[in-house]
Amino acid sequence: MEMTGAQILLECLKREGVEVVFGFPGGAVIDIYHELPNSPIKHILVRHEQGAIHAADGYARASGNVGVCLVTSGPGATNTVTGIATAYMDSIPVVILTGQVPTKLIGNDAFQEVDIVGITRPCTKHNYLVKDVRELAHVLRQAFYLARSGRPGPVLVDLPKDVMQAKTAFVYPDDVSMRSYNPTYKPHIGQVRKVAQLIKKAERPLIYSGGGVISSKGHEELTWLARKLSIPVTSTLMGLGAFPGDDPLWLGMLGMHGTYTANMAVSNADLVLAVGARFDDRVTGKVSTFAPKATLVHIDIDPTSIQKNVSVHVPLVSDCKLALAALKKDLEQAAEELDWAGKHKAWLKQIKAWSKEHPLTYKEGEGISPQYVVEAIGELTKGKAIITTEVGQNQMWAAQFLKITKPNTFLSSGGLGTMGYGFPAAIGAQMAFPGTLVIDIAGDGSIQMNIQELATAVCHNLPVKIVILNNGYLGMVRQWQELFYQRNYCETCMEAQPDFVKLAEAYGAAGFRVAEKKDVVPVLKQAFKLKKTVIVDVRVEREANVYPMIPAGASLTEMLLV
Repeated sequence: MEMTGAQILLECLKREGVEVVFGFPGGAVIDIYHELPNSPIKHILVRHEQGAIHAADGYARASGNVGVCLVTSGPGATNTVTGIATAYMDSIPVVILTGQVPTKLIGNDAFQEVDIVGITRPCTKHNYLVKDVRELAHVLRQAFYLARSGRPGPVLVDLPKDVMQAKTAFVYPDDVSMRSYNPTYKPHIGQVRKVAQLIKKAERPLIYSGGGVISSKGHEELTWLARKLSIPVTSTLMGLGAFPGDDPLWLGMLGMHGTYTANMAVSNADLVLAVGARFDDRVTGKVSTFAPKATLVHIDIDPTSIQKNVSVHVPLVSDCKLALAALKKDLEQAAEELDWAGKHKAWLKQIKAWSKEHPLTYKEGEGISPQYVVEAIGELTKGKAIITTEVGQNQMWAAQFLKITKPNTFLSSGGLGTMGYGFPAAIGAQMAFPGTLVIDIAGDGSIQMNIQELATAVCHNLPVKIVILNNGYLGMVRQWQELFYQRNYCETCMEAQPDFVKLAEAYGAAGFRVAEKKDVVPVLKQAFKLKKTVIVDVRVEREANVYPMIPAGASLTEMLLV
């Protein structure tokens, strides 16, 4: 049976298991939107294309499935670039469908024409320009395969208008075979044995986990390894939730705003097992002083990540879950025969001493401490909510003071640090899990980047909660100005703030303002119970800072403490 390109596109999405698409229509994709009412796929109309890509990203992070967004050509396509780069940096599986002018007009500077394939080549895992409707089904099959396999990432498919209108017989490929793309999933058994031997010999071992553990669904194997062998665990921002944040072996996040305990443990460990992490600069600090006493093991499915930032002693290219499972198999007998807690007694005692010496804490001022608000959210939700964050101080306080106990429940822009990410990502997560409490912990600066998506949330009856830690500043930049630029608060004071309560009400959401500490918990309780979109504007201490903090270029042991 012949079908138009638009019909083929929607049929392919259905066969890939896509249930929801986030998008914004336009002339180049009008044929797709003409067919949408005939499809079982739910479409969420956003108010800006950046909202569409972030929502698709949040949907993917929360559900573990591929997120999809659909936008028109020209500005519609370019408005997604920040979100594409966000997903690329954090290895999130998203398929971006962009409209394009008819093929005969490509290169002619036609109305709303832009070379989105060229623009996004550096920040996509792969991208396509479909020039023949007969190639469409095959390209879409490949796009979803690439997005979710190996190291996940965003894949863009550019769709000229005439290709969407053209007809051809629909044939959906049963499988995908790409000669130039064959990720290594299974670990090399010799390398696994080598790592197992290092674990057996280590006196001060440490697991350093990243987002790769979550994307590979390897959290159970990681938890078994840590608990059975009494190995403490730290993680990156992206790795939060891969190991229970309420476990005695949990040290907290490491790096620039990591805990004193985690950073000291990395600096004194004799074995660091890095799993699904990429040794980025916010984690390592001064590279030459990172884990100076340790043998470094690096497990990652992406071979280009290994030896990229830090020289490691034992590389292991593999899917994280499969590598951890192989280690478990190799170490199962030893796990039962040896007294691992006794073997690591001195190491665990030292870690406990560091935790007691410099626990994660904060100073109480006259006003509301932002850390207290985050702690209150944690206490009220008991780890059962999905938390998204914006970027800046709000993000770091959330990472520090929430106990994230499950994977896929803490969604934050790590690599790119994209302000405006959290709210549309929360919309995506809420679509993935309609019955789950979803909370965006925001700053008063970040939330205004994509505040227009209040209309999206209200229109679709999404009970997302936005808790704004409102200090009237672009807080993280102000903190740097305070500490390293003689308090020259140039352009970081947010003087013309909107009334967030009135703004919420204007969109049809609920709004609350909290100015006293005694009202924080009661108002949060009330907000969380409401079955509608809510903004809670909490007026926090204006110059509260995120500590610990490692100055740029310093080592992990050179922490500024409270």
